[in-house]
Amino acid sequence: MRPMRAAILLAIWGALGIAPALAQPADAFYRGKQIRIVVGSTAGGDYDLWARLLARHMPRYIPGNPNIIVENMPGAGTLVATNHLFNAAPRDGTVIGMPSRSMPAAAVMKVANIRFDPVKFNWIGSPEVNHLVLFINNASAIKQPADMFAHELIVGATGLAQGITVGPYLLRNLLGMKVKVVTGYRSPGDMALAASRNEIEAFANTIGGAAGARRPWVESGQMRVLFNFEPEPVPGLGVPTVFEFAKTEEQRKVLTFFASNVLLGRPIVAPPDVPADRVNLLRRAFDASIKDPALLKEAAGMSFEIALQSGEKIAALVVEVAATPPEIVTRTERLARPD
Repeated sequence: MRPMRAAILLAIWGALGIAPALAQPADAFYRGKQIRIVVGSTAGGDYDLWARLLARHMPRYIPGNPNIIVENMPGAGTLVATNHLFNAAPRDGTVIGMPSRSMPAAAVMKVANIRFDPVKFNWIGSPEVNHLVLFINNASAIKQPADMFAHELIVGATGLAQGITVGPYLLRNLLGMKVKVVTGYRSPGDMALAASRNEIEAFANTIGGAAGARRPWVESGQMRVLFNFEPEPVPGLGVPTVFEFAKTEEQRKVLTFFASNVLLGRPIVAPPDVPADRVNLLRRAFDASIKDPALLKEAAGMSFEIALQSGEKIAALVVEVAATPPEIVTRTERLARPD
């Protein structure tokens, strides 16, 4: 737009009392606005609970104190919500979201129906880092990881784009463990219920700290943790890492690529092209709310463990995931599928 034409248009807008949205400073933009947090999973899960916790506390740190509401948009392991955030949500800072942390890796692996570029998202931050483990029903004949090379284990899973589904397929297709994957479950809670009914024997999911919501699955005697999926064992769990069963350098590289999404925690994103000052404001508001004593107290009551990851750090991690060598991506993509 030429300077003279721009000046004329601004004069007309001013006379009519209209201000272009992008010209409005971030500090003033949110006054009287409502922010939606789109959660890619069902109500009651960890992503949903984190989103609602943030919705209660984050407005205090956003100039104008906008109201924040949570909208659940489950489907395909949060793929539906992630595609929506990238392609359909307003790009003005009034919509943010909580997709699965496995979405960046899924995009790099070109999982079916991916319609987003993770690097182009504006990453706001993450409130925690969690560990992915394999929970197994104590009634199973599998007693230690090595048994999975000799006896079949029936493992529940959700959508193909989620790490809790990719992990079991890698156990079978990469490491050669005898795993039968049963997909179609909507949430980890559904899989835990299925395990209690002996419909499945195991499932992959994250585990929190000593007071975490999933520890009772273990403490009740119903389930136990067989191993974790990261390169190092989780302190205090007393179980090995799956990396101990990798026999080749290629296997270790594939597992490292898969495990990289764990560091993303519970990522929060804004769509592409949101004005930079609003992205910065949302990042700083998120950082401040995670340190807020009232949020910390409530999080402790919910057995959530805080491990703040800044938006800048999450964005850098996503760039690293996207830069994974093509041959490793191709190999992982092939191994992470049913056939």
